[in-house]
Amino acid sequence: MSNLDRQAALSVCGGRGFVVAEPVRELLTPRHVRLGESTEVRRLLPNLGRRMVGAWAFVDHYGPDDIADEPGMQVPPHPHMGLQTVSWLHEGEVLHRDSLGSLETIRPRELGLMTSGRAISHSEESPRPHAALLHGAQLWVALPDAHRTVEPHFQHHKDLPTVTAPGLTATVILGTLDDATSPGTAYTPIVGADLALSGGAETRLPLDPDFEYAVLSMSGEAEVDGVPVVPGSMLYLGCGRSELPLRAKSDAGLMLLGGEPFEEEIVMWWNFVGRTQEEITKAREDWMNGDRFGTVRGYDGAPLPAPTLPAVPLKPRGRVR
Repeated sequence: MSNLDRQAALSVCGGRGFVVAEPVRELLTPRHVRLGESTEVRRLLPNLGRRMVGAWAFVDHYGPDDIADEPGMQVPPHPHMGLQTVSWLHEGEVLHRDSLGSLETIRPRELGLMTSGRAISHSEESPRPHAALLHGAQLWVALPDAHRTVEPHFQHHKDLPTVTAPGLTATVILGTLDDATSPGTAYTPIVGADLALSGGAETRLPLDPDFEYAVLSMSGEAEVDGVPVVPGSMLYLGCGRSELPLRAKSDAGLMLLGGEPFEEEIVMWWNFVGRTQEEITKAREDWMNGDRFGTVRGYDGAPLPAPTLPAVPLKPRGRVR
């Protein structure tokens, strides 16, 4: 999914200087952003209070939206570099097209994982016809320097491993949780998992104390380490945890995001992740000139133009503002 914000700001993220080394309970509230005519997302990362969780650098939560009489998601062709996009659905379908010629329909609890590497472009849209409801999350993972110019590729995994406990089914989206590892390609120590909790469930999830974590609430009423989380909010948990207490008042859906704190500082603007402002400027020029990012074929509409770069110079701010 694209960052469609026409006032996209340059920011520097990453580095260990602002990683919270002990367990915390920091509740993040979203910023509301319009995507096209009929989709509004709740943006949790980057956030006014926190910019990354491990290598996770961007988190949008959307829906559930009634799109029975609407076009649904309509995101025109747009570019990416230096990151992976993770598409995750609870309801509905998203049709993915990219400049490699990939054409896949992503359905609930299936992993759509696009590694942009040096350069790729793609579009996302609700199929025609499509389901009445659309509900999901779109996330980005920053690629480390050693892999950020890999050849672009797309993976679609329908069957993912699970970790179970009474009242809990955890589907491993990316990386490793407990003894289950996703088939999706990961370039840093990371975990992403979908947590389905039954009403009344009370359990503890095993964690790696060297990772930092956050939990995104997708649906229902739940408590994470004693903190109530409502759909569309995210609780940052810091590092130093070997387990995470979970309790559900009703059937609830959560997403666990975590990973080894990202060592490198990154520059993120619009749909690009680089290391310098000059790299970002060159990527914008290449996209607008039709170079490097390829062509998405089959989408009924024009590619998305890049917003204007801000006139102010880049000011490094680290992982938090």
